[in-house]
Amino acid sequence: MVLPVEPVPIPTVHDEFSYLLGSDTFAHGRLANPTHPMWQHFETMHEDQIPKYASIYPPLQGLVLAAGQVATGTPFTAVWLSAGVMCAVICWALRGWFSPGWALLAGAIAAMRLATFSYWGDSYWGGALAATGGALIFGALPRVLRSNRRRDALLAALGVAILANTRPYEGLVFSVAVALIALPRIGKLRLRTVLPPACAVLLCAGALMAYYNWRVYGSPTTMPYTVHRHTYGAAQVFILQPPPPPVIYRHPEMQEFYAVWERSIYDSARTWSGFLSNSVGKLYAWWSFFIGPVLTLPLLALFATLKSRRSRTLLFLIAVAAVASAQVTFFQPHYIAAATVVFYAAIVQGMRALNRWMPKAVRAIPLICALMIGLRVALALTSLPEDLRFPETWARSSGMPIIREELMSRILEDGGQHLVIVHYSAGHTIHAEYVYNAADIDASPIVWARDMGAEKNAELLRYFSSRKVWWLDVGEEARLTQYGAK
Repeated sequence: MVLPVEPVPIPTVHDEFSYLLGSDTFAHGRLANPTHPMWQHFETMHEDQIPKYASIYPPLQGLVLAAGQVATGTPFTAVWLSAGVMCAVICWALRGWFSPGWALLAGAIAAMRLATFSYWGDSYWGGALAATGGALIFGALPRVLRSNRRRDALLAALGVAILANTRPYEGLVFSVAVALIALPRIGKLRLRTVLPPACAVLLCAGALMAYYNWRVYGSPTTMPYTVHRHTYGAAQVFILQPPPPPVIYRHPEMQEFYAVWERSIYDSARTWSGFLSNSVGKLYAWWSFFIGPVLTLPLLALFATLKSRRSRTLLFLIAVAAVASAQVTFFQPHYIAAATVVFYAAIVQGMRALNRWMPKAVRAIPLICALMIGLRVALALTSLPEDLRFPETWARSSGMPIIREELMSRILEDGGQHLVIVHYSAGHTIHAEYVYNAADIDASPIVWARDMGAEKNAELLRYFSSRKVWWLDVGEEARLTQYGAK
C-alpha cells in the first residue's frame, strides 16, 4: 500500500548490512563463509571475519530474509511477510485474553503502527520476528491453562525458539516472566499432555542452534555476537559488567565506532547521572515507537483497572521488560520486541475501561491512526525533511546519509568486475559505512575494501588484478575517482 511513497528500502545501517550478509550466506546454501585471504581489508562493523566470515547476529532473521531472496529475488518480501504474520499473531494472541473485536482492533493498530512506516516494516533491521515469538508465548499462556492442549504448548515452545534466535537475552527474560505467571496454576496442568510437544520443539531448536554455533564458531556453546564483542568490543553489552580489556584495531573508523562512540555511551551509563539519562532516553524511544500521543490516553486508563488480575499481569510483564532493558548499554525498540503484544494488550485493556466513560474517544482512536497514515503519505509527497514529518506521523526513517547504491549503479555502467578502495577523511560519520560485501566476495561484481596504505593496498591489487579499481574518498561527501587519479 505504501510502496508508491516508500519504495523497497535501501540498506544504510550497520545492522541491516549484517542481516543481509546472513541472508546472502543462507541463500548460497552455507551457514557461514570461509575467511577471505584479504579479510583485513574487509573488516567492518557488526560482521565477523574470523573464525568465519559471517553475520554476528542470531540466524533466524537472516534465514527469513534468505527465504525471500531465494523465492522472489529480494529479501524485502520476507520483511512484508514477517510484518503481516506479526500482526496476525498479535490478533490471535489477544483473542486468548479478550473478545474477538478487541483482539482484532489490537492487530489492526499494530498493522497501522508497526507494519507501514516504522523501521520494522521498512528496513532489514528486524523486530517483527521477535514480536511474533513473544505473541506466541503470551497467546498460548491462557489457552494452555484453560485447555491443556498440545498445540498450544507447541506454539509456546515455538515462540521460545523464535526468541532464542532473534533476541536471546530479552527473549529469555520474557519467557521466564510468562512462566512465573503460570507457576501458581501448574497443578492444574496435564503435564503428560503439554510437556512432550513443548520439549520436542525446544530440543530440536537447541540441537539446531548448537550445530549452527559449532559450524560457524567452532563450539556448540559459543553464541552469535559474543565472538564479535570479544574481538572488537570496547564496551560491554550490560552496564554492570566491568570494562573489557583493550582492543587493537587495524582501522581508525572501527576504533572510533567501538572504542570512542560505544565506549562513551557505556562509560556514561555506569554513572548515576548517565544511567538516569540513558533510562529516560530508552523510555522515550519506547513511548515514541510503540505508543505515541494517540495511544497514550488508553495506556493511562489501564491504571484505573488495577483491581483486575489481567491488568496486574500486564503491568508485571511491562515492568520486567523495563528492568531487563535498563541493564543493557544500548537500546533500540526492537530489543524489547518480545513484549510488543503486552504493550498492545495494555492499550486494549485501557480502551475497554475508557469505553465505559468516553466511548466516542475510543471509537476515534483507530480512525486517528488511519488518518495519520494518510497524513504520512501526503507528507511524503512534499519536500519536508524527515525530522519535520516525524512528530505528526509517528514514523521516522533510521537510515544514514550514504549514496552507496547510487555509486554501485554508476560503477556497474561499465560492466565487468570492480574493486572500490574506501578512504575516510575529515567530516566522515562513523554511522555511514560503505565497506560491506556479499557472501561470495570473489564472485561479487563490486568488492568494497578499506584503504590500508600503499603497501597493503598493493597486495589487494595483486589479488584482484583483473578488476577495475576505484578510489572512494568519503568525508562530508563521497567522491569517486579511478584509482591512481586521486
